[in-house]
Amino acid sequence: MDVLDLLNSRPLVNGEEQDALADPAAGRRWARERGGDGSVAELELLREARDLLRDVVRGDRTPVVLRPLLDGVRQVPEVSADGLRWEVETPPHARLAVEAVLDWAALEKDLPGRLRACANAECQLFLLDRSRANRARWCSMAACGNREKVRRHYQRTH
Repeated sequence: MDVLDLLNSRPLVNGEEQDALADPAAGRRWARERGGDGSVAELELLREARDLLRDVVRGDRTPVVLRPLLDGVRQVPEVSADGLRWEVETPPHARLAVEAVLDWAALEKDLPGRLRACANAECQLFLLDRSRANRARWCSMAACGNREKVRRHYQRTH
């Protein structure tokens, strides 16, 4: 599970929030497309994980709030001809939420500070900055970046 995918499951479209996990049928489809079962318990945990991760990435809360999502989770080493791989053991309904938290932790370790909220105050999306200079500010240069540049130009000229 890609943490960015989960964080961006509640975008603003034409100023109105669209939550991919709110509607039971749409949420079930969203979870199943990502290997989940789409159960009510899974969707509830995914919404909780998304909200906690959003607050942690924005700096509104510390990562300690993620601890309850990892209760009872174990990583077990699995050795094969291809090498060592860690298998995550968790209840089936919690797997996607746990994978999102683990993905967030890996990003924080490998690319610290690169996962961030879009700088457009009217956007709820997040981005993973892979630029060399670590200066990406918008989820999309074509959408949010362009809007911000137009807004600043208008303010300067009027």
